[in-house]
Amino acid sequence: MKFQIAVNLERMDDSVDMNAVQKHTIEMVQMAEQGGFDIVWAAEHHALEMTIAPNPFQIMTWWATHTDKIRLGSGVANASYWHPINLAGEAAFLDLISGGRLEFGLGSGAYQREFDRMRPGLKQSDAWQYMQEMLPVVQALWKGDYAHDGEFWSFPTSTSCPKPVQDNPPIWVAARSPITFDYALRNDCNVMSWPLTRPFAEAELYMQQFEDSLKIYPNARRPRFAMMRHAAVYDNDASRTVAIDAIRCVLGQFENLFRNAGDVSNGFPKQIPLAELANRNEYDAEMLEENLLFGRPEEVIAKLKRYQALGVEDFIYYASMGLGMEEQKKSLKLFCDEVMPAFA
Repeated sequence: MKFQIAVNLERMDDSVDMNAVQKHTIEMVQMAEQGGFDIVWAAEHHALEMTIAPNPFQIMTWWATHTDKIRLGSGVANASYWHPINLAGEAAFLDLISGGRLEFGLGSGAYQREFDRMRPGLKQSDAWQYMQEMLPVVQALWKGDYAHDGEFWSFPTSTSCPKPVQDNPPIWVAARSPITFDYALRNDCNVMSWPLTRPFAEAELYMQQFEDSLKIYPNARRPRFAMMRHAAVYDNDASRTVAIDAIRCVLGQFENLFRNAGDVSNGFPKQIPLAELANRNEYDAEMLEENLLFGRPEEVIAKLKRYQALGVEDFIYYASMGLGMEEQKKSLKLFCDEVMPAFA
């Protein structure tokens, strides 16, 4: 099993200094590289302090100058917010300056609030169409001159400047439904999947959909399949409580964004009280500890071996969840020192 990490610049309130956030984030990336992580992922989000990521390629360029070998992934660039020529050039430039470390992740986007600002009039549920038009266009621009006349973008003959260092940068798509798994197989894409806070059965469902798509396309290359979970490794009850309280707070803010409640002040989403949620059972503390990659090192190892037995070859450690900076570092160090050796 290989390990990847998703880490964000994040502030849960304005008491946290932005300079401390950027210092902490690069330290986490360097810890991951030293610990043997394969890929670090940068998200794309807009006007939200809990995920400060206006341009994942700018973030990865920053990371590239402070690392040597860890691969750099856009997890994910939101297709409808970009023009294909711009996206192809940004991604290729990152590949160039990093020495060929780009992992190109493309997706549809998550929050209607962002679409209302970045692509007004577009429903989140329709955004997959932009992703599916965008990917072959970017790949064509990486190869050379190309003209496009599509549903969402049209432009005369152009090319990506610069070109990627890699002949074919690895492509990743975020998938949770059969239509996207099928798309990944047809287009030679790797797959990243996120069961949110749902039980292990959700991971089993995604793997089954993946295997079903492989049967439909038997001649396709078997792509890498990565599973992401929020992660917190701790060695005492006090740290456990801190981690669970942090994720429950973040989830209350996620509910605000998924519902597009509009209650966001200066980039900080108000937390919807969990007691007010119809689906509040999804945020039960014991359930969260069971479903997420939470636990003492031996418990986390057991959970990962269950994913490994399912066929998950790449696991994404989602580090950013409102946990304090020192707690994040302690968790990552425990993971590197006591969990990863079990999968060496």
